[in-house]
Amino acid sequence: MKILITGGAGFIGCHLARHFSRLGHNITIFDNLSRRGSETNLEWLQSDVVREVRFVPGDVRDANGIADAAKEQEAIFHLAGQVAVTTSVTNPREDFEINALGTFNVLEAARAAGTNPIFIYTSTNKVYGGMESTGVVEGPARYEFADLPMGVPESQPLDFHSPYGCSKGAGDQYVRDYARIYSLPTVVFRQSAIYGPRQFGVEDQGWLAFFAICAAVGRPITIYGDGKQVRDVLYIGDLARAFESAVERIDRVRGEVYNIGGGPEFTLSIWTETGPLLEKVSGRKLPVRYADWRPGDQRIYVSDIRKAERELGWRPTVRPEDGLEQMWEWIVENKRLFEAV
Repeated sequence: MKILITGGAGFIGCHLARHFSRLGHNITIFDNLSRRGSETNLEWLQSDVVREVRFVPGDVRDANGIADAAKEQEAIFHLAGQVAVTTSVTNPREDFEINALGTFNVLEAARAAGTNPIFIYTSTNKVYGGMESTGVVEGPARYEFADLPMGVPESQPLDFHSPYGCSKGAGDQYVRDYARIYSLPTVVFRQSAIYGPRQFGVEDQGWLAFFAICAAVGRPITIYGDGKQVRDVLYIGDLARAFESAVERIDRVRGEVYNIGGGPEFTLSIWTETGPLLEKVSGRKLPVRYADWRPGDQRIYVSDIRKAERELGWRPTVRPEDGLEQMWEWIVENKRLFEAV
């Protein structure tokens, strides 16, 4: 199969390219290499995969460029995007152009590709907003949902919050509707916290990798709020398997939306549970400082992944402590990539 991956030199993109290349597919990466670490990821990918990976430099805001790259592709994984809430607040126009207009451009490129390609979009749990009406219970070390023991389902009302939530939410709904209106075989993945090796995490995106990087190079860690906020976390290898399952079952899952995350079994509190794990792998006490809550920061978000389990035949397998150890080993081996930043 010919597969195009927008944002293919990013953290998720390079792992998907490697995974599907090793399955025997022909991979084309479309990326503007604007994210830190993307050039390093591309070099690793081109030296590590079984089959040759084709790289096309480009930006999803360029409708003609993405249309050319999409021609005759049989599957498109649309990962390219602006990924940080804080950046979207600072520059909402750029956020809109990359996430909303960019996604529209990729969808139109898929329509014009001549192959009716499978189209998988990486959306976000931020489309559900702050869920202020959802009951939350505070415990000694973490927050819990009062009435959602299995997490947030896909039926949760959408409530786009922040320019980032709006732009990703617009893309989310466009992708879903192109399956209805144009019979494009699309799938939307509303993803939670994805982590693993080759993630160049920063403070406002990729928090687990960011904390691990800070611990490895001796930078201070700031916890916003009380550190008891809970997130479900998903190891990158488990995400790649979800993509594989969606491709294999596309006739049954086209037009569907799935929450893809660690689910209620694979959760961590931001610091009361993550801190001890990082201290264990680093072998030292980690100093932290606390700051005020950030606007819109959820006490808890956990994905209800039962629909994905039923329809994709998929469930996560890598426990957070095991995945964190693998990510830590990669960070330590590549500490030079982070020390100068």
